[in-house]
Amino acid sequence: MMPFIPPRLRKPAGIALAGAVFAAAWLVRDGSLWWVAILAVIAAAARAVSWYRMGGRDTDEGALAASQADERQQLVSLQSRALACNLAAVAAFIGLTVAIAVKAAWWWPFLVILAVTGFGYLLGLSSYGEPDADDDADAEQPERSPIQS
Repeated sequence: MMPFIPPRLRKPAGIALAGAVFAAAWLVRDGSLWWVAILAVIAAAARAVSWYRMGGRDTDEGALAASQADERQQLVSLQSRALACNLAAVAAFIGLTVAIAVKAAWWWPFLVILAVTGFGYLLGLSSYGEPDADDDADAEQPERSPIQS
C-alpha cells in the first residue's frame, strides 16, 4: 500500500497528518480561537510519538500500532469497524427521524451521513461480496469416496 513509508511509521504519520489538517482548519476559520490550532498540533504530535513508541513493543497493541497485525487482530479490527459503521447508520437514521419529526432545518447532515454509510456498504458488497472465478478454479475439492454416500 505505502511501500515508501516503513510500517512502524504509517499510523504515526497518519495521526500527524490528521492533526495538521485539523489545525489548519482552525487557522482558516480565522477568529479568536486560533490558539486551538496550536493545541491540536501539540496533541497530534504527542499521540504520534506515543504510537511510534508503542509500535516498538512486542505486544498485540504494538503490532497494531506498527501496522503489522496478524489475521486475528485484523479480524477484530474489521468487526470493530463494521460495528462502528452500523452504529453510525443507526444514529444517523435516528437523528434524521427526530429532525423530520420536529420540522427542523438541520435534517440534511443526518441524511448525508446515512447516504455515505449506505454507499460504503454497497461499495463493500460490490468489491468484496462475490469471489472471482479464478479463486474458485484454484480451490480443488477432493472427490468423495464411494463409502461416504
